[in-house]
Amino acid sequence: MNQENQTMVTLFHFSDFPQLENGSLLFFIPLLFIYIFIIVGNFIIFFAVRLDKRLHNPMYNFISIFSFLEIWYTTATIPKMLSNLVSKRKTISFTGCLLQMYFFHSLGVSEGLVLTLMAIDRYVAICNPLRYAIIMTPQLCIQLSTASCIFGFVMLLPEIVWISTLPFCGPNQIHQLFCDFEPVLRLACADTSMILVEDVIHAISILTSVSIITLSYLKIITVILKIPSGESRQKAFSTCAAHITIFLMFFGSVAFMYLRFSITVPPLLDKAFALMFAVLAPFFNPIIYSLRNKDMKEAIKKILCSQKMSNVFGC
Repeated sequence: MNQENQTMVTLFHFSDFPQLENGSLLFFIPLLFIYIFIIVGNFIIFFAVRLDKRLHNPMYNFISIFSFLEIWYTTATIPKMLSNLVSKRKTISFTGCLLQMYFFHSLGVSEGLVLTLMAIDRYVAICNPLRYAIIMTPQLCIQLSTASCIFGFVMLLPEIVWISTLPFCGPNQIHQLFCDFEPVLRLACADTSMILVEDVIHAISILTSVSIITLSYLKIITVILKIPSGESRQKAFSTCAAHITIFLMFFGSVAFMYLRFSITVPPLLDKAFALMFAVLAPFFNPIIYSLRNKDMKEAIKKILCSQKMSNVFGC
């Protein structure tokens, strides 16, 4: 195959989105509502933590960072999904596809690391409370949060650079809701056996985070069960419940999607997994953190009932 044929594909086509006349608005409207809710909900959580001095501690700082990342994590994919649902040309450029994969996965890795930091923070707070203030200092929290974000964006660079060097000579049909590694690499006109190495690297990073978080919460639960006071035990469980729920949704869907290796699943199930971790998990994040946390609810109410918002919400 000559070089001209190898470089002819510059656009990818999302072939599985329905046409407008085939009822795509039935998907567009709820997806638009979900996206707006994710953006507004996570912004409210972010500003609630930043503006309420009672929430200026490591646990809520990590929650606010996670919410901030969620905004951009969903923005990397959902606007393009919305566009594909109402546009006749359901295409994305080669460069746009690379950028979508890079930002989506970089932000996803950063979120996974922040969830790991949340688990470690709760472990220190509950299992070593007397040294908590000494260990989890504001400076350390800033350093850990910054390192998580930097690592997430650096980790994905080699893989994206490698994919950018591959020849794509057709076909150009992506059978997924957004650009992702496996669907895109299937279209490459070259040996992609290197992807197995990438799968192993992804698996190690995912399993490392899952192991740390699982061990932390198992130790936390063991300590909580030993607390004699029922009220104190319930308060400790309540503190960790939201974190555990987010952890199960995020890493559960990620595991289904990226720990399959060569195991194939039906296309519809594959898209359901993608929808779960790209859309539904971020959708439930602001609900869980706002409904299950008394301090967060009060901080959010304070924002919504501020003098500037009083005319709108009637507070």
